[in-house]
Amino acid sequence: MFSSTRAKRIALAAPIAGALVISLAACGGASGTSAGSDKAGDGKKVTDLTIIAANSPWTAGLKTLAADYKKETGVTVNIQAYGNEQLNDTLKVKLNAKSSDFDILGYQVQDVMREFSRNGWLEDMTKDVTSDSSWNWKDFQPAARDAVQLDGKVYGVPVMTERQIVYYRTDLLKAAGLEAPKTLEELEADVAKLNDPANGVYGIAMRGSRVPLVTQLSSFLYSYGADFQDKKGKASLDTPQAIKAIQLYGDLLHKYGPPGSTNMGWVEASAIFAQGKAAFYIDADSQAYTFLDKQKSSVVDTVGFAQFPAGPAGSKFYNIVPQTIGINAFSTKKAAAWDFIKWVSNEKNSKWLLSKATVPVARQSAWDDSTAAASFPAGIVKIIRTVSDHGVGHDRPQLEQVAAARDIVGGPVVTAIEGGDVKADAKSANSKFQDLLNSEK
Repeated sequence: MFSSTRAKRIALAAPIAGALVISLAACGGASGTSAGSDKAGDGKKVTDLTIIAANSPWTAGLKTLAADYKKETGVTVNIQAYGNEQLNDTLKVKLNAKSSDFDILGYQVQDVMREFSRNGWLEDMTKDVTSDSSWNWKDFQPAARDAVQLDGKVYGVPVMTERQIVYYRTDLLKAAGLEAPKTLEELEADVAKLNDPANGVYGIAMRGSRVPLVTQLSSFLYSYGADFQDKKGKASLDTPQAIKAIQLYGDLLHKYGPPGSTNMGWVEASAIFAQGKAAFYIDADSQAYTFLDKQKSSVVDTVGFAQFPAGPAGSKFYNIVPQTIGINAFSTKKAAAWDFIKWVSNEKNSKWLLSKATVPVARQSAWDDSTAAASFPAGIVKIIRTVSDHGVGHDRPQLEQVAAARDIVGGPVVTAIEGGDVKADAKSANSKFQDLLNSEK
């Protein structure tokens, strides 16, 4: 189980006031790396690299991966770390200006990869990741590999992952003679049975606010055999499968959720569960720290973790990449940049990041190593060890205008939460979503 300090590192992209510049070198890794002898565009030997990335557990882990990379290669890696919004603004300004003053960028694939790749800002890394069998690209979780690819090209290496799971009150389930639900049908029945608002306990808490809920709806869609878009990229919010998924999500909160659910994002919904006021909570596994901090949670000793329940299409849940590291297409040190990326994401360093910095890495071999994974709750580790059979590499509509799409997609779910006509609203939303998709062609 996490300590409260180390577990907090799982929280994604904590904001900081400004840029944090770190001179890095790193620890342990592949021998024989050639970064130190790589030549820049002007023919000079590379002695330093610069990375711009989010302030995240992965970036924090690099602070302690200090001396060995510099000792091994002579290359100093300077990191500029920002909060997420500031990061995207900074990257867009620099890349639009074709700046070569940084070499590696850490970014969120679902927010900017389409825009960045369309503009020619990201280096195609397909040959890099497949050229070294000992580095083993296939060791990365399939959903994570899928997430960093677009039109058959690889635009980065996934360095953090996140999944949707079920949190539940072990004491309440035990008292009712229940086990963690394995199907969505069982989930709905258990939520109904444990719903006891008269005594201050609701059956479930989840995001109900229009935009934040969209990512959590995704696993419901996948498990019903649906998605935001079909295989041809057309809007598919009004299919029978999608409507059933939306209806279930809405019914759970409409019938068994706390009052004001449509105003709740993850902060508000997780607080309900942390206070012991909900039997179930469904959201990202990165929030486990919230419920394991004795200063903030009353369910530290009674929280359980379960895989997302199976629907008609099986248990299909998002397994996304909150942070990817890619190469600036305008860098004059691309070979050296790849050497560092390959080194810092190799199997040895991935295990170190998982075990010592509590970073949820993308390499499956790290999670399969009991020692490396020991700092994570056993219930979460168990889920991740079989993630290749269940994970889907996106948790939102796949297009550049993702913010506008989420606003559209969330509408029918809010309608369901409020007890309205889901079928009619899904049809209307699907038309609007299709118009948005058409606008990008």
